[in-house]
Amino acid sequence: METEAEDNIDTNKIDEAALALLFLTMHGKENNIRAWKGLDWEVLDRLYEKGYIYDPKGKVKSVLFTKEGEIKSEELYNKHFSKK
Repeated sequence: METEAEDNIDTNKIDEAALALLFLTMHGKENNIRAWKGLDWEVLDRLYEKGYIYDPKGKVKSVLFTKEGEIKSEELYNKHFSKK
């Protein structure tokens, strides 16, 4: 049973913020861009379902971005955290 607070959560906004925060730990080279996966598993699963990262399950401590996810992560980082 969901509480009123849980029912009022916009998971799309959480996913946007999470993807923007992943940008902070992004590393690697073209077609092999990764970020540390220290986020909630439900959030990472949703980002996977949306096509921004590859399947986060496994022992590797980072997630691999899709090209779309790499671009969207930087876009959302600038949207939410840039002074511009």
